[in-house]
Amino acid sequence: MARLKLATVWLGGCSGCHMSFLDLDEWLIDLAGQVDLVYSPFADTKEYPQGVDVVLVEGAVANEEHLETIRKVRERSHILVSFGDCAVTGNVTALRNPLGSAEPVLQRCYIEAANIHATIPHEPGIVPTLLDRVIPVHTIVPVDIYLPGCPPDATRIKAVLEPLLRGEKPQLEGREFIKFG
Repeated sequence: MARLKLATVWLGGCSGCHMSFLDLDEWLIDLAGQVDLVYSPFADTKEYPQGVDVVLVEGAVANEEHLETIRKVRERSHILVSFGDCAVTGNVTALRNPLGSAEPVLQRCYIEAANIHATIPHEPGIVPTLLDRVIPVHTIVPVDIYLPGCPPDATRIKAVLEPLLRGEKPQLEGREFIKFG
């Protein structure tokens, strides 16, 4: 049987879902025997590859870079897992949405709270252009599996990955697997 090509992506979030992934502890050794980790913040890979079997996407879409990334990830991946509450709903990263646009956030961070050089960076490559609203992954691209939790614990992550390794679709049922927070 061919090894599964696994990727993880980190958009607008705190990396808690990736930390929870590391909580798989010894099972990570078993997982490493069955998958090739082809893209992740854990690996030094610069370009998202073609032909990814499963991708865990952490975080919401908060800026233009995320928008470009999630479209590329969806195009190049067979199964996309919305990984954690930020990816599923926007969660904490979407707390700026009631402000109406990105401008009040930029004003507060770069002008009002500045000690020196109060200016909003406009040079390309310094700060990706913020979207006016932070949005969950499924509003941009189709999602195959939703894995809620802030962050989802290792048991839930394993409950998604084990069936996928067998070529089966995970069946997340019961409060312990489908609750938020």
